[in-house]
Amino acid sequence: MARLRKVCLHFSIFVAFSLLTALDGRPPTSDIGTTEVNGTARKVRPEDAAAEVAGYADAAKRIIELAVFGAARNRSYRRLADFTDTVGNRVSGSLNLDTAIEYMYKAMTQDGLDVHLEPVKIPHWVRGKESAVMTSPRTKNLAILGLGSSVGTPPEGIEAEVLVVGSFEELKSRAGEATGRIVVFNQPFVSYGTTVAYREYGASEASKFGAVATLIRSVTPFSINSPHTGWQDYQDGVKRIPTACITIEDAELMWRIAQRGERITVRVTMGAETLPDADSFNTVAEIKGWQHPEQVVLLSGHLDSWDVGQGAMDDGGGAMISWEALSLIKQLGLRPRRTLRTVLWTGEEQGGVGAQQYYDLHKVNVSNFDLVMESDMGTFSPVGLQFTGSLAAQKVMAEVVKLLAPLNTTKLETNGEGTDISPWMQAGVPGASLHVADSRYFWFHHTEADTVSVQDPRDMDLCSALWATVAYVVADLRDMLPR
Repeated sequence: MARLRKVCLHFSIFVAFSLLTALDGRPPTSDIGTTEVNGTARKVRPEDAAAEVAGYADAAKRIIELAVFGAARNRSYRRLADFTDTVGNRVSGSLNLDTAIEYMYKAMTQDGLDVHLEPVKIPHWVRGKESAVMTSPRTKNLAILGLGSSVGTPPEGIEAEVLVVGSFEELKSRAGEATGRIVVFNQPFVSYGTTVAYREYGASEASKFGAVATLIRSVTPFSINSPHTGWQDYQDGVKRIPTACITIEDAELMWRIAQRGERITVRVTMGAETLPDADSFNTVAEIKGWQHPEQVVLLSGHLDSWDVGQGAMDDGGGAMISWEALSLIKQLGLRPRRTLRTVLWTGEEQGGVGAQQYYDLHKVNVSNFDLVMESDMGTFSPVGLQFTGSLAAQKVMAEVVKLLAPLNTTKLETNGEGTDISPWMQAGVPGASLHVADSRYFWFHHTEADTVSVQDPRDMDLCSALWATVAYVVADLRDMLPR
């Protein structure tokens, strides 16, 4: 999941607002949003929103104190540990994912929330047994993880000479050497958003030139000989060849050997196969709004993971704080005007499959979705809130995040993001995502190292407090966020 850091525009917006107000005593037209009340559009001025939001300071303080210092301290971490230790990893279509959904349905119901399941169809890819061995110029076992949707090899495997390249451009320039070979990509890590293209499209690009398999350097800036898996996409009309990720260390090893002019051969064996789509569910928990129950503030994380590690960081933490936010609000006896809805998505790792089906089912009521929120970059120490919405909505959210001063996270950044909420944002619904200190996220991403040990109880408390405060205040404001 590519996540790019954003530049906050709040200061420049504030300056423009101040200058124009000084000129004529009225806020600029672009800052006045409209919201719909009982089917009627009504203007919302920033100064009115600021005064209203400030009135939630006590509620925000109560939420933060309960999450960080009170009875709920460490609860989201304990829930994460209990869940992942009990269920394990949860790849799409697996029995473990079914168990995870059943676990969360029962746990959130026992928590006193209104819970239901919404059926979806999701991909069912099975890894099978896999191995890779460099057979010349010397024998060395290679750590690999096959990529999601990859085809398998013949039972005896594929043994072939290796062509090591550092980029798609080098592959094209050496196209004549690729036929019948295993192409090894030793691309440098630039950023996840840029470098992930090799994982996603490397197999098809190599296959175009006659390669028989691909081994791709894991998409990470740091490795302790750990391969990273993930989804890959075959291109239509291109022969499908087996593809797996290898470690940085092994990719660089073969690169160095190749630079010396030595011949390299590798044998790859993969038992991967794709089965028919499986039945699954999005898991939904709610606190119904007292005045506008049909209007929704949606919090979310995804319940599925890859089939390695525990899926604690990606995205057990996001799922837990989205549950914890409702728990905190309910425990304090708070009930907002609008419905607070937590959705634990399924099939995110295959491209937001479950979330897209949720959108297709509920988009008829798109005007009733006030804000959609997603946490999917780990639940490390929170830095701020990323937000996509109109200029007027940004003004409101800038006031909301001021309530997070006790958490030291009052920064509102541009561009809320997330695979699972993107359909809603594309339809014009305001969207928010959690920005955390995620410099280590891609160290553990899609590896055996994605375990509860990566997470910190206090960081998760802070994330839960932020998530609950923002969701509650937005859901309880007199008006929906202006579009």
